Amino acid sequence: MQESDRVIISLGGSLIVPDGIDREFLKSFRSFIDDEVAAGKRFIIVTGGGRTARSYIDAAAEAFPVTDEDRDWMGIHATRLNAHLLRTILRDHAYPRINTNPHDLEDFYVAKDPVLVAAGWRPGFSTDYDATLLGKYLGVRRIVNLSNIDHVYDRDPREHPDAKRYERMTWAEFRALVGDRWSPGMSAPFDPIASRLAEEERMEVAILSGADLGNVSRYLSGGAFDGTLIS
Repeated sequence: MQESDRVIISLGGSLIVPDGIDREFLKSFRSFIDDEVAAGKRFIIVTGGGRTARSYIDAAAEAFPVTDEDRDWMGIHATRLNAHLLRTILRDHAYPRINTNPHDLEDFYVAKDPVLVAAGWRPGFSTDYDATLLGKYLGVRRIVNLSNIDHVYDRDPREHPDAKRYERMTWAEFRALVGDRWSPGMSAPFDPIASRLAEEERMEVAILSGADLGNVSRYLSGGAFDGTLIS
């Protein structure tokens, strides 16, 4: 298998656990992966933390002042729990070990399974950054950022109905929009630190909504799709 056959999915926790666990999404995602693997696609899926992370962080903050490092660690463990959930429902496709360190990939280099699952690494780094590092080391140049966001906008469209929607952007344009700093819980279509690395590595990132997995399939097959392509 050529590494160019692989695609990384940075799977937002907002899709897995928007409030409670979204069982319907998980069933749809399982069917999506079944179809794509049958068509010859190969994936590395990196899971976010979702409401689980925010619930633990908020609960801790109500009882005692919480540092950014504490917030990060709770978020990281939430991503790992979600990764175990995802690997379980994809167990007939997925390599049995979940990666939690993108610098330690000895088994991922030789794994033949069509799906590899990864989760958060260490404080100070988002799962977008982990996904980008995995792409760098494994030679994967396409990342699908799958969340509850359908495009990149110049402003929050929920607050600004006239917000400009982007279909295609350069990395320079995107980074001018999101800045150069990341913090735990930051709301951005793609982590600014990950964006810098993705630009350096000449990667392509597609910002797509998880509400329409058929649209994701169209992107993967090179067809017309609805979303924002950053390159």
